[in-house]
Amino acid sequence: MLLFRTTITILILTLIFPLQAFGEGQDHITLNSEAAVLIDANSGEVIYDKYGDQTMYPASITKIITAIVAIEEGNLDDTVTVSEEARSVSGTRVYLEPGEKVSMETLVKGLLINSGNDAGVAIAEHIDGSVEAFSERMNRFVKEKVGVEDTHFENPHGLYDAEHVTTAQDMAKITQYAMQNESFREIAATKQMKWEGESWDTTIYNHHKLVRQREDVTGVKNGFVSQSGFTLVTSATQDNIDLIAVTLKANTADAAYKDTEALLDYGFDNFQTYTVEADYDTYEFGDSKFVLEDDYVFTAEKNLNWHHNVNERGQLVITDDEGETIDTHELTEIVQASATDKSQTNKEKPQTKTNQISLWGTIIGIAVLVVVLFVIKTIRKRRKRRFFY
Repeated sequence: MLLFRTTITILILTLIFPLQAFGEGQDHITLNSEAAVLIDANSGEVIYDKYGDQTMYPASITKIITAIVAIEEGNLDDTVTVSEEARSVSGTRVYLEPGEKVSMETLVKGLLINSGNDAGVAIAEHIDGSVEAFSERMNRFVKEKVGVEDTHFENPHGLYDAEHVTTAQDMAKITQYAMQNESFREIAATKQMKWEGESWDTTIYNHHKLVRQREDVTGVKNGFVSQSGFTLVTSATQDNIDLIAVTLKANTADAAYKDTEALLDYGFDNFQTYTVEADYDTYEFGDSKFVLEDDYVFTAEKNLNWHHNVNERGQLVITDDEGETIDTHELTEIVQASATDKSQTNKEKPQTKTNQISLWGTIIGIAVLVVVLFVIKTIRKRRKRRFFY
């Protein structure tokens, strides 16, 4: 009964306090932003979550997706001819002119560094012929390649549209994916760049001020429209961990930056990324053997003494010095054939668990049928006796 009550209590607390993600320190973080997420960029583990699944307007952090799509599905060496539509888009621009020819790489830099809406439209039109078609590509990309479901784009720049939405969790995953691309990482970390256009000859500076102010910050994008408030996506790295912070709908730009730095400080001060290397040593449990095929990374408190072993379910179990489970991961079982099986490899397929289950199912079915026939026969005999008497 005590165990039952404890379980019910835990379930109720989980429903009441869904924002608890990792550790007690996050209780003391007060954020202005309506939604926020902090993840380990390597493991993907959520370290902090405040309404991370709430639908929000992204504004110019949309350009993270536009940029990675252009890099992976376009060609950075292409020469793009700027259209009148690209020239006339509202908002922040790099002042492209109709008919101006610009390399795709330069446009992606103008998009990420200076938040050029005109660069976003020029990229979209070059790759797919229209903003609408490119937006469909963006939606396919984030669903099929990144694996997010709560994001939908209507344009490549992030200007307000009621259907142009995302979540903090989705943006963290999208950024995690994008930062694995070397070209994207290099552009996102650029502090300043000489811009030489037909109508604009200047030096552009990264609009994400922490990229220019903190050495540990490696990108990526800020945004604002009145409906979205101030949005900010930030990647940062120190010796112990790589982090991605997303803050959505802060009241001011300063509030978004303060929220972000509070999240980064919390992550760097309290957590670390650990790696279990795939050294191909086998893990044994009873007669079963398992192997870790690829390196496995996990997130835990800083300076943790940890150990790993295998459990009866074939999982890698990571524990601390007190034996408390930190993380689990599925291992690959090594199937060992017997001498008899090996000699019959070319004659018949080895019996699998599924085959064994099917065999037992057949046996049970036959047994049930026999019992039913026996009962029917007995009933008929009884009826026959009653008739003769």
